[in-house]
Amino acid sequence: MIKIVCVAALLALAACQPTSSNFTPDGLAGRAVDPGDDVDGLLVGHRLMAAGEFELALRAYYRSMAQQGPSVDALSAIGSANLRLGRLGQAEQMLSRALDLDAEFVPALNNLGVVKVEHGDWGQAAHLFRNAFALDSGRSEEIRQNLRLALANLHDSGYTEENNNNFALVRRGNGRFLLLATP
Repeated sequence: MIKIVCVAALLALAACQPTSSNFTPDGLAGRAVDPGDDVDGLLVGHRLMAAGEFELALRAYYRSMAQQGPSVDALSAIGSANLRLGRLGQAEQMLSRALDLDAEFVPALNNLGVVKVEHGDWGQAAHLFRNAFALDSGRSEEIRQNLRLALANLHDSGYTEENNNNFALVRRGNGRFLLLATP
């Protein structure tokens, strides 16, 4: 029985040998991969994200984190994949964890800002984009556009300083206060 399984495995491996064209998926001809080599899960995940395979990318990022431990890169990548999959709560959690490890990690700041935009929290989004823009020294056009969008919506939302002067704080006794809108 064991001999049959071994023969079947050898035949299956022989069928996987490259053809005479020497073409490999990444376009490198004649490159042999040692089965003992570890493939960087982050790199695989980034390639899958670029290809639009967000669920597969997420799995690659989790494998990377399982092998190498949580890092700001892995947590941010997991958050970004969740963001692309529309899982805003999970994205926010992972991006926040990434920023706990490195509060100046620009991709996590930007992507957490995008999560805040999706929640309609324009003030927090603008704050995150401002920090990302400053840390990036203004080099990223995407972050600049995100900041512009957040600031424009912040001003349009009616929550700017000029509109906040229409409130009055009225004491109701025993440490109770009432906030009233004034005309």
